[in-house]
Amino acid sequence: MTEAATRHTPGTPCWTSLMVHSLAATQEFYHALFGWEFTPGPEHLGAYVRARIGDRPVAGLGELPPERHLPVAWTTYLASDDADETAERIRACGGTVAVGPLDAGEAGRMALASDPQGAAFGVWQAREHLGAEETGAPGSPVWHELMTRDSSAVGKFYDMVFGCHSEPWSGDGPGPAPEPGSDALTLRVAGRPVAAIHGVGGALPRDRGPHWRTYFAVADVDKAVRQVAELGGYVVLPPQDGAAGRTAAVTDPEGAAFALVGTDG
Repeated sequence: MTEAATRHTPGTPCWTSLMVHSLAATQEFYHALFGWEFTPGPEHLGAYVRARIGDRPVAGLGELPPERHLPVAWTTYLASDDADETAERIRACGGTVAVGPLDAGEAGRMALASDPQGAAFGVWQAREHLGAEETGAPGSPVWHELMTRDSSAVGKFYDMVFGCHSEPWSGDGPGPAPEPGSDALTLRVAGRPVAAIHGVGGALPRDRGPHWRTYFAVADVDKAVRQVAELGGYVVLPPQDGAAGRTAAVTDPEGAAFALVGTDG
């Protein structure tokens, strides 16, 4: 029997979503890479589908209006018990609310925002849709990292807005370990590590700026990287071994960046 999904604690990354220019082509790419199947989702911002592994949702894909010629990027959503209250705290703490809060049908209430250093993220107040229900299986999101200029100031922002606790990086997560003494934090919710914050100063890509990055699990990182290239995507960082396993950084054919991490065994 499948275990019932549980509500995510506020401040926890609970969903990841991607708005693209060609929804059909993007579905084909991620179906081939991760084996995702798709079901319709709420269309409050246009055509939208939920990607599933079996009967469990893991991510969302939407289509931008034809007139919106925007770069595409995966958006990490953080859980909230009250999206309107969270939006007020975002503004009070120096962030910006770009969209919402607004209802996504009966699924929940959402907002799109950015932190004081400009990294975009989402806020999700769950109703019928609790967020990602699969963790650890190939094709599911397993970790989130914020790449920013300075970790301490932005860490305090997430602490104040979501009630998280940021502390010096403690080796959690699959990403490459930062150099000793470098600017890195672990974001914890109720004592549990849920994300990392890396301050990289001027090393941020000029075309991206501060941003959240999603790690998706795969059974074989090297094979998955080859598939990405064969399917029209790009390899940003080739496979490398780290303390938490083998990882790589890639983009899909529309340029949306994400990371791959190998599953145990």
